[in-house]
Amino acid sequence: MTAPGAARDVARRDWALLEQAWRRVPAALREALLPFVVARVVVLGALGLAHFVVDRTHPSTPGVAARVHAGLLGWDAGWYETIARFGYAPLGRQSLRFFPALPLLTHGLALVPGVGDGAALVLLANVAAFAATAMFYVLVRRETGDPAVARRAVWILSILPAGYVLVMGYAESLLLVFALGCFLALRPPEGARPHLATAGALAFAAALTRPIGVLLVLAVAAELVRWWTRLGRSERLAGFGALAAPFVAVGAFLAWSRHTVGDWLAPLRVQLQSSHHGGISDPFSTLYHDAAGLLHRHVGTALHVPWVLLALAMLVVCWRRLPAPYTLFAAGVMGAAVAGTNLDSFERYALSTFPLSMAAALVLTRPQVERAVLTLLSASLAAYALLAFLNISVP
Repeated sequence: MTAPGAARDVARRDWALLEQAWRRVPAALREALLPFVVARVVVLGALGLAHFVVDRTHPSTPGVAARVHAGLLGWDAGWYETIARFGYAPLGRQSLRFFPALPLLTHGLALVPGVGDGAALVLLANVAAFAATAMFYVLVRRETGDPAVARRAVWILSILPAGYVLVMGYAESLLLVFALGCFLALRPPEGARPHLATAGALAFAAALTRPIGVLLVLAVAAELVRWWTRLGRSERLAGFGALAAPFVAVGAFLAWSRHTVGDWLAPLRVQLQSSHHGGISDPFSTLYHDAAGLLHRHVGTALHVPWVLLALAMLVVCWRRLPAPYTLFAAGVMGAAVAGTNLDSFERYALSTFPLSMAAALVLTRPQVERAVLTLLSASLAAYALLAFLNISVP
């Protein structure tokens, strides 16, 4: 046998071994890997382009330059990193709108020698994002029984326009892990019983991560009602504990706020300031105001309106095609997102509402339409990431 022939045989044998090893990897991890990598390539490419724009072609203002050079630690990620490093006290009341789960975990990871707070935050966010992507595949396949729908859902969630925050040091990745874990515990495979204590623990963690985590109580309540007649005494007690868990988590943080700054409601008061989410308002007026902003060249606010309408359409699909817990949770988060005086960060709220991605996966059944939508979403992800890195759009 010639040397080239022997080399080809060795290469084929090695490739066959790699294929066998890859097939032994759980399907959820295999299906999560490519969309996870593609999303990071797109976002890091947008960050590189932002650096080029600021450093080479455009005389930027100091604020824009600072935002670009902050990179994956820009916007709210900078707050999380600073809280992890120094705690809340030196940062004043404004820092209280950031709930403590992510800073605490970041601080713990940063204790590893050679790992700084910034690196720990970005690493934690991205590991959580990969875990959430794999968990989402498991949940959708369990609900639909269709691996193709689960695959589409994973792609949609990964490359939504606001998906760049899953690459940055934001809390959304961690929130998704806890929320998806809660749903996996509440809705086990057919023939199994719900793990209500586990769901309660994960709802507790979600509420300590982002205030909207408390809305998991809607899903817990729906499943508790569905299972009530089949539950034993201990399971019912676990169900009540799961209902209480997210409120206990928020209550603990508010109690800490009372002890620290003398105000139980300081974290909520800060969030309701007009410079942030704003107080409760009429969502129809907010939508009209933001849409009218296009006439006054306020493009950033007008960009939210089509996404709100699309999210509402997907919420209808949730109601028609998915079990009640998904619709209730999605409606609760959507309600919180549009109830403020502005729609800043709406896309980020919608990103956390993973049932909307499930709904989109259910309706994108034609391959040509699916490819077109995924291409459009990828381009939107790049565009929104670039706008955020250039300090034009609020994540």
